[in-house]
This record gives sequence, C-alpha cells and structure tokens, in this order.
Amino acid sequence: MYLDTYKIEGTLNLDSNPCFGNPDTYPNFQENLERFKSLLVDLVDNGDSKTFYKFGDGDYYFLKKQPVGSATPGKRALSKSYNDINHDQFVSGAQLCDFYTCEIYPENRKFFSEVINNPINFPAEYGYGLVANKWLLQNFSGKIGLIGADSKIDIIKNLMEAEQYQEYLNIEKFEDYIIIPKKFACDDIDATEKMIGEQLKNSTSKIFLMGMGHVKSAIIHRLKKYTDAVFLDVGSSIDALAGIIDIERPFFGDWTNYQIDEPELYNGVDYLQYHGKGNIVTLVRNI
Repeated sequence: MYLDTYKIEGTLNLDSNPCFGNPDTYPNFQENLERFKSLLVDLVDNGDSKTFYKFGDGDYYFLKKQPVGSATPGKRALSKSYNDINHDQFVSGAQLCDFYTCEIYPENRKFFSEVINNPINFPAEYGYGLVANKWLLQNFSGKIGLIGADSKIDIIKNLMEAEQYQEYLNIEKFEDYIIIPKKFACDDIDATEKMIGEQLKNSTSKIFLMGMGHVKSAIIHRLKKYTDAVFLDVGSSIDALAGIIDIERPFFGDWTNYQIDEPELYNGVDYLQYHGKGNIVTLVRNI
C-alpha cells in the first residue's frame, strides 16, 4: 500500500512499485504537486509557452539504441534500424525542453541521469494523477487540446460526442485534436514535424496534453515555433482519455474506461499494457 505522502486527491494508485511505500523516495511529493499545479496555471494565464518532457524507461532504451519493448525497431516507433535514421536528433532534442518529469521509481531516475543532461523538475506521476482526477481538464476547460496517435485521438473525438462522457470528464470539448502517425513516426522526423506544425498553426488551445511516444525526443522542443502554448507530456494518460488505460498504471486505479461499441474504431490501436481490467462503460451511438 502506498503512503499518504504519495496520494493525489480523487485517485487510486494500484501501482505495486515499493517506492510508494518508502517515505524517503520523494518526501516533497505533496509540496511539489502544489508547485506543479501553480506553475501550469501561471504559464497558461500568462501565455508563456513551455515544453514538458516526460521520461520513462522506454525513452532510455530508445535514446541508447537498445531494442527493448517499444524501442524495438519494427514494433512501434520506427520501422527502420537505428542506423537508418538520424538518431542524434533524438539524443540532442531530448536535452532541449524547458521542464522534465520522471516517475519517482529509483530505477527510472537512474536511467534519466544517464541520457538527459538536465535536472528532473517534477514527478511524472503528477501528470497521470491530474488527468485521473480531472484537475487538468477542469482547470483548463476551454483552453485545452490533445496531441497523440491518430487512432487514439479519433477514439477520443468520437467519445466526446457523448454527453455521458463529457460529464465523466467534466469538460464539454477539447479545443484541438492534433494527430501524429500511430506507428513509425520516428522514421522521418521532418515529415512528422511538418504534419504536427501545420495543425498547430490553426490551433487555439493554450495548453496541450501529449502522448507522442518516442518521437517526442526530437519533436517536443520544436513545437513552440508554431503556437504559444504549454506542451505537457502526460504519456499514457492519453490512453485513459481513449478508454484503454491499464488500471495498474499509477493513479488510474479507479478510472472508468469509456468505450464505443464500434470495433472498427479500434482496428490497429496500440493497447500498450491494457487487457480489459477495471470498470468499463460501453457507449452505443444513436443512429
């Protein structure tokens, strides 16, 4: 069981990592959570464009060219070998964001220090928890957009047509839906940037929640060229909004996965670790 130190109001954490039971893992968790929330509010209110890079163990393997999990060529991020892309763009780009978040797992923080030459500003768990309890959605309603894989963004757009889902998220709509390729976005960075940039130029959101996969290392720091917004990498939280989050992901223990009874919407979707556990509400569209 995790300690009160690591609780985020309105969420349940089923993550079994022992770090949540150790008071010395990150004793300033609550204090810095409030700092994180205040920072986001101030940045959005002041129109101050900043980028937040969320680091996970998969990013370590990708930046180190190690074919493990999502960093394996041909699986998700790239179809080519590491030698056939400009990998240096990812390594250098990963150093150029304004803020960095990383889970409080000691092993992930060690990985971070090996590939990123910047301090960790906040725990990545904040992004998870503040999506899970809808704080981000409620506080930035009317100003918030999404960036993610085309198939997952399409699911979210369809879900948001349902009043029941709007009520669950406590938000009527997202202002912008920015898509990237669901697979192999790392193959051609310039093409992926052009695809995102053309969409951002027409956007109105003041803050974007992002789940971009490994392409983020080369892309996130470039996004401020296209619009003055806050770009917050929340990783698999985008999967939660798409109704396909593993409830054992940090702070999503009591999340309800809303889904649509239209199987074609889910063709080719990358489910990560989701296997159907937890609460599910299936929506049937009125035709």
